[in-house]
Amino acid sequence: MALESLCGFDKKDFLKAKHNQLDDIQDDIVSLTQNFNSNMSLMMPARMDLPELSELKRDYLDPRHSMRPMHALGGPADLMGGWNGYHKSQFESGQKKGSDLKLRMDHGTTTLGFKYNGGVLLAVDSRATGGMFIGSQTVKKIIEINDFLLGTMAGGAADCVYWERVLSKQCRMYELRNRERISVAAASKMFSNMAYQYKGYGLSMGVMIAGWDKKGPGLYYVDDDGRRAKGRCFSVGSGSTYAMGVLDQGYREDMTDEEAQELGRRSIFHATHRDAASGGIIRVYMVKESGWIKISEQDMDSLWDKYQNEKIALRK
Repeated sequence: MALESLCGFDKKDFLKAKHNQLDDIQDDIVSLTQNFNSNMSLMMPARMDLPELSELKRDYLDPRHSMRPMHALGGPADLMGGWNGYHKSQFESGQKKGSDLKLRMDHGTTTLGFKYNGGVLLAVDSRATGGMFIGSQTVKKIIEINDFLLGTMAGGAADCVYWERVLSKQCRMYELRNRERISVAAASKMFSNMAYQYKGYGLSMGVMIAGWDKKGPGLYYVDDDGRRAKGRCFSVGSGSTYAMGVLDQGYREDMTDEEAQELGRRSIFHATHRDAASGGIIRVYMVKESGWIKISEQDMDSLWDKYQNEKIALRK
């Protein structure tokens, strides 16, 4: 049979001849099925003497197959026992072919936040992308740090979620030590200090910290280099230019809560309509003196008819 041939058991009657000699049988099995001895070779065929598999298995089982040449790292090329012609040619051709190729997993999102007389409003989309690949349509891009603090995420989802969870822990520790809530300015400064410690390590974050403290509503922007800015209006992400266009047109400090919610929702919708890396669910949160409130979660497709009908009505 094909399996017997592949494993080396075809035309061998050693099991019948040595049925009373257990040690000899085990030695024969080991000699014919080397993949039982090595975890790295368990997924490879057993026999090494098949011409079509020998080169493949040699490359797979050699730990050096996944390493760069040591001379590229400034060390001797034969540190691991020398590079044979097969590996050397493979690495040289791979480096030459890949020298102009850069792995760029571009991020895409749209988040915005603004202060007005009634508090702070945050609105975000929910699409997660890696380059042209859409990984999810339901990512929660507003993170509840505590009952009076919210954080948005733009950039690397893992980076933002992890470090904002760390910030949540640090804010709680501050409350326990000082017996009072941390201010929005202090929380954003704490996040900025954490990001600055890892500056240049490849983090990707563009975060807004919004909340309410003794001084009233607060809104800060912090990025992965530790830069921190206070402002009344921010938009972060690949669709931010589209969102800011709508936001600038309708923004007023004396808006009502309903007007602020609709402005944030409309801004994110038009950004998702124009920016391919943004989309999914539009989430709207508000921060008031009593804490944050989750206003709505609406699929952008459900808002299309609403805004389209409004546009048609304006033309008449």
